[in-house]
Amino acid sequence: MTELTAFKAYDIRGRLGDNLDAGIAYRIGRGFVRALGAKRVVLGRDIRASSDELAAAVAQAVIDEGAELLDLGLCGAEEMYFATSHFDADGGIEVTASHNPMDYNGMKMVRAGSAPLGSESGLAEIKALAEADDFGPARPGGSRRDVGAQSRAAYVERVLSFVDIAALRPLRILVNAGNGAAGPTFDALAEALAAKGAPFEFIRMHHEPDGSFPNGIPNPLLDENQPVTAEAVLAHGADLGVAWDGDFDRCFFFDEKGGFIAGEYIVGLLAAAFVQREPGAKIVHDPRVIWNTRDIVEKAGGIAIQARTGHAFLKAALREYDAVYGGEMSAHHYFRDFMSCDSGMIPWLMVVELMGRNGHALSELVAERRAAFPSSGEINFVIEDVAAARARVEAHFAPEALSRDEMDGLSLAFAQWRFNLRASNTEPVLRLNVEARGDAVLLAQKVAELKALITA
Repeated sequence: MTELTAFKAYDIRGRLGDNLDAGIAYRIGRGFVRALGAKRVVLGRDIRASSDELAAAVAQAVIDEGAELLDLGLCGAEEMYFATSHFDADGGIEVTASHNPMDYNGMKMVRAGSAPLGSESGLAEIKALAEADDFGPARPGGSRRDVGAQSRAAYVERVLSFVDIAALRPLRILVNAGNGAAGPTFDALAEALAAKGAPFEFIRMHHEPDGSFPNGIPNPLLDENQPVTAEAVLAHGADLGVAWDGDFDRCFFFDEKGGFIAGEYIVGLLAAAFVQREPGAKIVHDPRVIWNTRDIVEKAGGIAIQARTGHAFLKAALREYDAVYGGEMSAHHYFRDFMSCDSGMIPWLMVVELMGRNGHALSELVAERRAAFPSSGEINFVIEDVAAARARVEAHFAPEALSRDEMDGLSLAFAQWRFNLRASNTEPVLRLNVEARGDAVLLAQKVAELKALITA
């Protein structure tokens, strides 16, 4: 029995031909149905060249296990989350590698109710079944139904339920789909918005899904990928720019000046909007950059709850605390009324509603918060001895810290500044985030100190 190394803690990711291929995908599909006792399974895929073959293998596996396959075709991960609940399915699978390199692919999976599927909630059993590969002949009763159009229409209505159309004002919006899966879904939303009278002009770039990614792997979080959207915003005189990653579960914003807006400031905007709608609401955030979000939530009368970084932890916290919204600085946004799952389409709609309600430009919406809580952005260090680097930082700063938190890496807070230092789970990388209270000079000084210690 060969170990299947594409299984991670909460999803499947692997290099094609090395630890993931159609044969392995077929075994995973059969294991998924059997482990969950599934009678109905939703399946979607992204635009990668390999996703057709892998999705076809999963589809055949579901049918061979005697289950009903509901096929969404090309779609985003969030459409699979939605369809799993909408069709009362026993589970859902999205074949996607999101923003990973070209020679990778993978799968995101959920249980009934679009609940996360992790190593302690079914994924380990799927792995064991797939490794054993002892499924026997095909079982009778399997079937297939194409539900892509039906599902998308219902999905669009759910997404638009988050925004008040009457509050929208005329805006020119540049959207960059990165040649990923976002284009067709965005078009369906744009058509529905126009039918409801939304006064938007959209400028589309890199809009056609193309699995060869002629403009590069869509990952707008990388500094080198941001200028193309920023420059297009300026060239077209747009009021804002929106860009997505490959399966569009992350949403990135550029203001009217072409400035990239760090994820935590968008989290703050959305948190404030939800607490205003629902006084006393609970808001979940990750531990990397926290002061801006906590300040906004507490001043608005809400309750801020910290959860570990990662979609499975945020989703679990939303469900545990009945939180209305959760956000990560990495541009993942989670919504209680969207199955407690993440969406890359709901955030931009809520932001343009906020712009419509108060008449401010996007840069103005975040300017005060950026000044009050400047942050470094995530800084990655590739180093051989991660543990030694962390130990140097800890020895230097821990004795003076006012508080210490090890929920996710090492977080040390001081009167006027704070940092989080966490190791990657999969590579020799340390990730650093630093924030300060209203002092950009202090922030720069502390970033320089930390860099020197980490790279010593």
